[in-house]
Amino acid sequence: QLQLVESGGGLVQAGGSLRVSCAASGRSFSSYAMGWFRQAPGKEREFVAAISWSGGTTNYAESVKGRFTIARDNAKNMVYLAMNGLEPEDTAVYYCAASAMGVATMSEYAYRYWGQGTQVTVSS
Repeated sequence: QLQLVESGGGLVQAGGSLRVSCAASGRSFSSYAMGWFRQAPGKEREFVAAISWSGGTTNYAESVKGRFTIARDNAKNMVYLAMNGLEPEDTAVYYCAASAMGVATMSEYAYRYWGQGTQVTVSS
């Protein structure tokens, strides 16, 4: 079982940058693929980025490709999402999630463990 805690959210102006982090506690973190999802007010939760258990494979939503970068540090049980060129449309609660499948899947149904989320607000 994993516990996930996100941090690093906040308010940023359009065009700015922010990095959100996810700290994992529990066993076998390095065997899990990790993903970031987000949910804006009034909208369904959507996939943002994912990284395989080894970090060797990443996957991004088209809307963030080229602007966001997902990374992990298995020695520290951490996963990160660096966000550049932020737009007001990126405003959402960002969730970290873990998948026992180990591959960088986009499907939220593959993710068993979820954090509580961190708010990211981008002002225009």
